[in-house]
Amino acid sequence: MTTLERHLGLGRAIIVGLAAMIGAGVFYVWAPAAAAAGTGLLIGLVIAGVIASLNALSSAQLAMAYPVSGGAYAFGRATLGPWWGFAAGWLFLAGKTASAGAIALIAGSYLWPEQSRTVAVAAVVVLCAVNMAGIRTTAGVSAAIVFTVLGGLLVVFAAIGFGGSLSGASLDLSTMTDAGWYGILQSAGLLFFCFAGYARMATLGEEVRAPRHTLPRAIITALGITLVIYAVIGVLCVTILGPAVLATSASPLADVLGGDEPWTGLARVVAAIACLGSLVGILAGLSRTGLAMARERDLPGPLSRISERTHAPILAEATFGLAAIAGILLLDPARLVGFSACAVLVYYAIAHLSALRQRPADRWLPRVIQYAGVAGCLLLAVTLPWQGVLAAAAWLAVGLFARAVRLARAR
Repeated sequence: MTTLERHLGLGRAIIVGLAAMIGAGVFYVWAPAAAAAGTGLLIGLVIAGVIASLNALSSAQLAMAYPVSGGAYAFGRATLGPWWGFAAGWLFLAGKTASAGAIALIAGSYLWPEQSRTVAVAAVVVLCAVNMAGIRTTAGVSAAIVFTVLGGLLVVFAAIGFGGSLSGASLDLSTMTDAGWYGILQSAGLLFFCFAGYARMATLGEEVRAPRHTLPRAIITALGITLVIYAVIGVLCVTILGPAVLATSASPLADVLGGDEPWTGLARVVAAIACLGSLVGILAGLSRTGLAMARERDLPGPLSRISERTHAPILAEATFGLAAIAGILLLDPARLVGFSACAVLVYYAIAHLSALRQRPADRWLPRVIQYAGVAGCLLLAVTLPWQGVLAAAAWLAVGLFARAVRLARAR
């Protein structure tokens, strides 16, 4: 069997994670979070960041012990059993396919609003082709995107600072809990959508050099950088626009600049490029999880085939690219984000349970990290919009039923 090759060092792994996290969330999710919690979204951001940090720590501990493709699917199988692993992988595939569709649509709406679905489909096709060329190509494209986006954000921040957008703006902290804790928790669940990119590094574990050394450092470093960037953007959006305007904004960073060209044009271009960075990482993570599940016959066996030339899972990449395109053509970003966030939060809850079951020799975190992580993930999951929660539960039930039927027939 052809295997994946270990091309990613620490720097490239961090870049892949940053490209996945500093993406669509920076430019889209502030609006639904503000609609749910108003100024309280800043509390939601802190909660989302804490949950993401707990998840990152458990993911790092697991990745050190199981440096293979598949993320929590592989972790769950190894520590909890095949059914738990399947549930994690099934939810990841659905949640991240929905994410890919949502992010592609957001990129399309920035680049060409009148033809957003066409642009979104084209973006998925092009980035699937990039990933099919191998992990080195994926990392190279991710690096170019990350540095472009970070440079663009610095210019945007400078334009805000020197353009007078902050003059007269104030943040009324007394209204932060007006939406109630349910609204704040719902905003935290939506904002969690921004941070979930660190899972990409764990799912690429089979392609990282010295994974026991590299993965935990890459995961924690990328998440720390992302937390700082998101905190700055969140405070700017709420302070300058106010929660009411922010809740209805289609492009928060552009609106923060007050429609001042050419800065708003720059913000739109940076937003689109950032979305493409997220998308390339998500598609890579989907194909590697699909590869791992196919190896264990939880998905059709042909998805485990790896190109002898590029050492990439080409068929899995194409399959999940087509699934993302179906989401683009049939659904809108808001529905996709809610479903994705719920599915991925439950996925991370299973990852925490997997970390709890690790052997003492493989553990370096106190168990309270995993207990808090499970509770936090499930709490945020059930406070998301009910349509997304119901859809995620139904998807999980369908997957478990289909697996039970398949196993029964195989006896």
